[in-house]
Amino acid sequence: MKKLQIKKHALTAISYMLPLVVASGLLIAIGNLTSGQVIENYKAPYSIPDALVSLGVLGMGLLAPVIAGAIAYSIADRPGIAPGLLMGLIANSIGAGFLGGMLGGYLVGYFILILVRYVKVPKWAQGLMPMMIIPLISSLVIGLLMYFVVGVPIVWATEAMTSFLQGMQGSMRFVFGAILGAMAAFDFGGPVNKVASLFADGLLLEGVKEPEAVKILASMVPPFGVTLSWVVSKLIKKKKYTKSEEDNIKIAFPMGICMITEGVIPIAAVDPIRVIISCTLGAAVGGGLSMTWGIGSPVPSGGMFIVPAMNEPFLFCLALLIGTCVTAAMLLILKREPTKEEELIADQGLEEEEEVDLSGIKIS
Repeated sequence: MKKLQIKKHALTAISYMLPLVVASGLLIAIGNLTSGQVIENYKAPYSIPDALVSLGVLGMGLLAPVIAGAIAYSIADRPGIAPGLLMGLIANSIGAGFLGGMLGGYLVGYFILILVRYVKVPKWAQGLMPMMIIPLISSLVIGLLMYFVVGVPIVWATEAMTSFLQGMQGSMRFVFGAILGAMAAFDFGGPVNKVASLFADGLLLEGVKEPEAVKILASMVPPFGVTLSWVVSKLIKKKKYTKSEEDNIKIAFPMGICMITEGVIPIAAVDPIRVIISCTLGAAVGGGLSMTWGIGSPVPSGGMFIVPAMNEPFLFCLALLIGTCVTAAMLLILKREPTKEEELIADQGLEEEEEVDLSGIKIS
């Protein structure tokens, strides 16, 4: 059997899950901002804002099935989709949340691989394997396992984690927010960021909204901090960036407004240690303050555009500003002035990118 590749399958599931989470969260935010409520009785009159909130809530309810189905699909291809979705529905019904959905996806995916390898059927039944036999047997075996064996400790763990996070006070809240913020900013949208994002999204389903605010803040601190350090370096007339880096910063800032951290990668690639340390520290400070102040976000993504939907938008902006200033200050202290040779290499790189090779183009 192939290697388990647990990390690979989790990242695949996250890529499928994120559009659902973002769309559902924004629907809830728009509905809440327009005084919408979840529809309790569909036979009674309801408004458009009510419909938006309700649609977003329904979408959030699909998180566990989607992540379970995507993990099972990543492991076992199409035969894993239906059983994976069913494991996610079981996780929802027993209160195991996204953790139960992830575990169910892994269990059913690897179980299907075992079935495909070891279960042999007559030739006339081979066509039924992917459509009926595999989905039925895997759903039956792993479904019962989820209901009566695996699901129970997962529910306990989920409830314990939720209670712990909701009961944290003082310095513990700051430490948790700092760790989550540092993870979200560390690799600029890479695997560590995805782990922090998945953790925050899962807690949102359990009604814990503070980690989402930390994630959003920490994703914006790197581009904002780098931009502020560049502006200040111009004001104090201390060159910290090459022309190529400055052009990248001009792109990274608007991306940061939309909570897209990847715009910082070209700057970090030039001086990775200093940039990563500065961005991670700023995000940790901002994330710690956000968690300490009890800032919560009902929406998992959207950057500055969803700040009005938060419970404490002004405090969020203050925490973001402090984290940004920490990152900018660290960059101004740590980053050295680029040498003439480095500037020349950067300028040559820009010129090479701007050159267009027309030798292979024929004019008819």
